[in-house]
This record gives sequence, C-alpha cells and structure tokens, in this order.
Amino acid sequence: MRPVIYQLFVRHFSNFTLGGSPWGCRAQNGCGTFNAVTDEALEQIARMGVTHLWFTGVLRHATQTSHEGLPADPVCVVKGIAGSPYAVTDYFDVDPDLAENVETRREEFSALLQRCRRWGMVPMIDFVPNHVSRNYRSIVRPESSFGTHDTPGCFFSRDNTFYYLPAQQPDARMLLPEGEFEPERGRGRVTGNNVASWTPGACDWYETVKLNYGTDYRHGSPAAAALPSLLAPEYALPRTWQLMNEVLAYWQNLGVGGFRCDMAHMVPLPFWRWIIAHARLRDSSCFFVAEGYDDHLKLVDGKVHESLLSAGFDGVYDGVAYESLRKIFEGGAWANDLDHLHRSETPLFRGGVRYVENHDEPRLASPLYWGGMGSRISRSVMVAQYCSSCGPVLVYNGQEAGERAEGPGGYGGDNGRTSIFDYTNLPRLQHWTNGGRYDGALMTPEERELQAFTGRLLTMLQHPALCKGDFYGLNWANRETPDFGRRAGDSVSGHSLYAFLRHYRKAKSTLLVLCNMNPEEPACTHVHIPRHAREWAGKKGGLYHFVSLLEAETPIVEADDEQLESAGLSVSVPPGGAMVFEWC
Repeated sequence: MRPVIYQLFVRHFSNFTLGGSPWGCRAQNGCGTFNAVTDEALEQIARMGVTHLWFTGVLRHATQTSHEGLPADPVCVVKGIAGSPYAVTDYFDVDPDLAENVETRREEFSALLQRCRRWGMVPMIDFVPNHVSRNYRSIVRPESSFGTHDTPGCFFSRDNTFYYLPAQQPDARMLLPEGEFEPERGRGRVTGNNVASWTPGACDWYETVKLNYGTDYRHGSPAAAALPSLLAPEYALPRTWQLMNEVLAYWQNLGVGGFRCDMAHMVPLPFWRWIIAHARLRDSSCFFVAEGYDDHLKLVDGKVHESLLSAGFDGVYDGVAYESLRKIFEGGAWANDLDHLHRSETPLFRGGVRYVENHDEPRLASPLYWGGMGSRISRSVMVAQYCSSCGPVLVYNGQEAGERAEGPGGYGGDNGRTSIFDYTNLPRLQHWTNGGRYDGALMTPEERELQAFTGRLLTMLQHPALCKGDFYGLNWANRETPDFGRRAGDSVSGHSLYAFLRHYRKAKSTLLVLCNMNPEEPACTHVHIPRHAREWAGKKGGLYHFVSLLEAETPIVEADDEQLESAGLSVSVPPGGAMVFEWC
C-alpha cells in the first residue's frame, strides 16, 4: 500500500473558535484538543484515502501559557505565544494545551491513538532528535532528562548530551534576542542550528539547544566513523542514543505507529541505522519519515536522501521535486523541466515524500506564493506532484479546503504560512469541521469540490500503476505539437502542459496523466504517444480506450496506433486542471 500521510496539527485542526486576533492568547483565539478529533473527523479523513495520520505538535514544548502545575516558560525561549512545537520541553509528555483536563492529558492522547487505529490509520507523531528547548526538563521521567550527567566544562565530550560554549568569564551571559536566559549563565550551549555563540541572532534557532550524539558536528560526517555499530552493546552507546531509544519505546508502547523525524540530516547516520532497527524490533511495521535536505548542516556523507533511505527510512522529503514545481510559477521554469525528477530507477522515485504543503511551506492557495495562482492551479499541481512517483504522499490539514493562511498570527507574521507559533485557526477548514460536526455544512461549492477532488486523487494513488509502476515522460515527444502547452512567443511546446505515463508491468496496467499548469486557458491539444512508449507499456496494437478516473463524467476517448503516432490523442484539460486516463 502506498502511504498517504495527513498532517493534522491538533492545535489548529480542532479549534472551532471563529475569528481571533494577532498575538491572541489561548482564551481569545481558542485551541484544538485531542478529544475534539472525534470519530466523525477520523471517518472523513479515512474516507479521503489517508493511511497514516501525523499528529503534529503533540509533545510538550516551550510556551507562554501556564497550566496548573506547569508554569509558563521564560519569554526569551518562546517564539510566539503558543510556542514552537519543535522546542520540546519533555519528550515523555504531551502538550497540556491540547487536553480538556490537564491531569489526564496523556490518557486523552492515548484514546485518540485508539480511535485512529479503529479507522484503519497508523498514528504518527514528531520525533525531534536534533535539538530541545533551552528550558528542557522532563517531569514524567526526570531521571531521563538531558544534561543531568554532563560535564559542561568542555565544548564536546562523547557522553555529554549537549555542546557547551567556552566561558570567557565565570558569569558569561546567554543573551537571546528577547533577553537573557538566566539558567545558562556561565554554561551556555550551542543553538539547534549549530550556532556556537553567547548572542545568537533572531534568525537562529535561539530558543533551542543542539543534542550531542557522540560526535563533534564541527568535523562533519567523517567523525561518525568512530560511532557504535548496529550491534554495539548498550554500555558502548553515547548517552543521547540510550535516551532516544527510551523516548521511542515510550511512545510505541502507548500505541504510536510511526515517526516523522525532524531535520534528520543533522543527526549522524549510524544513529539512524541503530534506532530504526531497535524500533522495528518492538514493532516491525513502525513507519519512519525523514525531513532531510542536502545543505551545509548535514552530518551525512554523499546524497542525504539516498543515505537516509539506506538507513531504514520509509520516506524522505523530496524538497527538490517541490521546489522544481514551484519554479514553474515563480521562477520561469517550464513543465518540460520536470521529467528529470521522475526516473524510475532513482531511490527518490520510490521513497521520496511528495508534498505541495506542510507546516514549513506556504499555503498553496496563498496569494503571496505560486505566482498568486495557487487557488486556480491546485488540481494540476497535486496531480503532477503525487502521480509522478511511487513514494509516500503528504497532505497538510486545510490543503483540501484551499486554506490561505488567513487566520490570526503573530510571531510568524503575514508570510503565507499557517503559524506554528501562535493560537490560530483555519477559516476555510472550519467550514468543513463546522464546530465539531465535521459535516461540511458551511463549505462553499468550490471548497466542497476541492475536498472531493482531493479525496478522489488520494484514493486513486493505490492504483497499481501509481503505487508500484514505472514512469515515462511524454513532453519530449510533443515539443513540436503546436497546441501542447505552448504560449505566445514560444518556439517549442511544453511550457504549461505536463504529460506522462505510469505503467505496472505485472498488472498490465497503464495510466495517461495530463496536467494543465495554465490557470487561464484550457489545454485543447493532441498528445502524441510514440511507438517506443507503446512498446514500453506492452501495447499490442488495435483500438484503445482511454477512460477518465478522476472525472467520471468525461467521455471515453478512442484512438488506434496510427492516431497516437501521427495526429495524437485528442483531449481537453480545463484551466489549472488535470486528467488521469486508464489506457485500456
């Protein structure tokens, strides 16, 4: 089964408070809860074709909100009012904001996990291995807190859990953009993004501190050679490894079936091989997805994506595919430029996580990105991104309703993203959630159709050709076809129309996929399918039928070999739309 992941940011998803104000507190702007993600909600999500449900923001993290027995964190280590869910303050606890009763918050989350399983979906949470909040202190397992056995006098020691700054004077002060963090006077620590400074900047991950996995990150990935192997005895492991194994075991025992691993490329590869293997000894089906990028922060030799997949991850973010698609609308790229991303023999074709939105990226429908055209080209973008590979697919809550990042913000500003730092809501998604009824009664016709389309698309991803098949690009064969996505002034075609085949040999199943990236005009064209493509798909000749899978009312299109070779298959794709045909 092809994994279809729905990212459900609990704080936002089940928040039914309307309106709100920028920088509003929890009482003003509201906050979603575990209990409000009901069976009705989960049924609708499951019917969309979702296989894995990623509950985001579950772990207790730094916040300016206090609860009984849980005081607010110092303002200088909190971004926003609600705080970043990636500044974890206790790996063994859940965010009290998300509970109806703070004292039973872990029980409420456990019940949500059980509901999720009942609807046939695998529940996932974030695993944030690279950094923790500067104010980290476990109250659930105080004996397993980081730093308790450290020797803070040196920058790096194999069994320290943090990296410590050299103190120029005994009372050196850790000055953050929002003020001094008093607990670190004289013993400052490196930020989550590797900044070794007593005065990190506002653009740094200043509210977090980097964790030490037994290697000095300043020496890069070669230092990882000295780390333990998969079969190393427990006593030979750096302390951070042992603590992290406790963390995953704790959540697996509670019923969590998978982990989305934050900034996985910043953690040594030997650790990933070891921890994934141990997690799968407890649950052989445990699902691991990595957020990983080929940037200067990596602690991985060679290509990050291939290395992480070889370490045991089921999927790794395919940021290159995402950026390439955006460049068509923001950077002058053509649809023709996409083909090089989709070679069937590459690891990312099978293991790359495809997305058009997540909590780090702008909303597709935001007028600030995608050339301001996102709301009009969402169908073609999703089909091009999801149907051109076999890897896992990620959908962000609100994407299916055309969310535009219009809810009240604060720390994140007006940047086209739904703020992860603030108490906010998703106005368009609320038309579906409808105060907890989850009946879509408030949805506009456009929102309702986009949600229905998204459900049809996600469900269709289990088709054998899309789940297991290979890829064959057709744009090269249509460069001279005058009406094939050619715009005024173009000398060749393929500017705004993307066409490809997906074929699974064992099932003798073939799909033709067409994506019109032009939001203004329909693509009334002829698609040439050359002899080599027909042979590749195992077609024997005769009269073929092309049956629409996404839009049932579309008439069946017929063509024979001669037509496909010469005149081409006559089709019409609506502006910003997409068509998927079964080739029979």
